[in-house]
Formats: sequence, structure tokens, C-alpha cells
Amino acid sequence: MSYAVKEMFLTLQGEGARAGRRAVFVRFAGCNLWSGVEAHRATAACRFCDTEFVGLDGEGGGRFSEARALAGAAARLWGETSREHAYAVLTGGEPLLQVNRDLIEALHAEGFEIAVETNGTLPAPPGLDWVCVSPKAGTEVVQRRGDELKLVWPQSGIDPAELRGWDFAHFLVQPMDCSDAAAAREAAVALAMADPGWRLSLQTHKLLGLR
Repeated sequence: MSYAVKEMFLTLQGEGARAGRRAVFVRFAGCNLWSGVEAHRATAACRFCDTEFVGLDGEGGGRFSEARALAGAAARLWGETSREHAYAVLTGGEPLLQVNRDLIEALHAEGFEIAVETNGTLPAPPGLDWVCVSPKAGTEVVQRRGDELKLVWPQSGIDPAELRGWDFAHFLVQPMDCSDAAAAREAAVALAMADPGWRLSLQTHKLLGLR
């Protein structure tokens, strides 16, 4: 199969349990919860996405005809730095619409540890090294186990106590990037204070001006 990639770039992981880690981000085009067209946002299953994932025109983006080609492009972005800690983050949109065994094997062959950031409505294929699920209210989450659950908060229709029963090593609450950012921060802090099973996560890449 071919792979549709919006953009691919080298940066630092900006949020979650692995914030601050050097990483190649591979942002796949397309999502199953929103078309990416602003006119459709109000009726989408996910209405608060802050990411551009439509098209193939971003830096490093394009259509890759095979897994080895995509993995090779990621390796070139990582550069000559030691591959001992090489790290690739597969994100979107919804990456699990495209990520498959061939790509996982190709990235591993290039020495990458592989993380995926998903909405959890599709099962994660075997072989991934780190699975981060960010559930969206009103959707059927089938991937209820992994390494990191990242709850964007507040969301009406999600019960954080129910999520804590899922099988994840880390539970993080992240303020929603919205018009009332101050209220979102207060709500996220309040959740972490009320239940110490949650840890606060901030989008440090935005604070630092990184991608």
C-alpha cells in the first residue's frame, strides 16, 4: 500500500509522558472523526482538533509508494546522530487508518522506537513500542490498553473515573486548546488535584514555539 503523509519533521516531543524527547514526527493525512474541512467541524465527532492534516503539502509530506521509502525519509530526517535513541511518532489525523505491519517493520529496521498517537477507535497493530490514546466524547474506543491515555479536558460526555479503569501505564490530563484556555487549564488542574492518578500534561511545544 502507499502512505499519505501531510508532513514529516524533526522536533522535540511536546506533550505527554515523553515530553522533551527528540523525535521524527510523521503526520498522516486523513481522520475518521473529522474531514478536516472547517465547515464540517460543528457536525464532526471530534470538534476541537488543533492540527492541520488535510493534503500532502506540508514540509516533508507526500505520497510514499512503499513502507521502506517512508522509513528511509524518516531516517534521513533523524540524521547521523546515534540511532540508539531514535524515536518516531506516528500521528495525524488518525494514523491507524494507514499504519500497518510493513511500516512498523521498516521503521524498526531503520533503528526507530515507534510511538503512535491515536483516538483509539481503531485497534493498534502489533509491534508498536508506545501507544498513546486520546479518547473523544461520543466515540467508541476499542483500544483500551496501552502506555499512555491522554485526556483532553474538559469534554462533556466523558467520565474520567471510567477511563481510569482502562489498562494504561500513564494517565494524563491536558487542557483543551480552545477559546477559553484559562477555564480549560483550571479544569485540568482541578481534575489532577481531585484524583492523583491523573498527571497534568501541557503542550510545551507551543510554549516554546516548536512544531
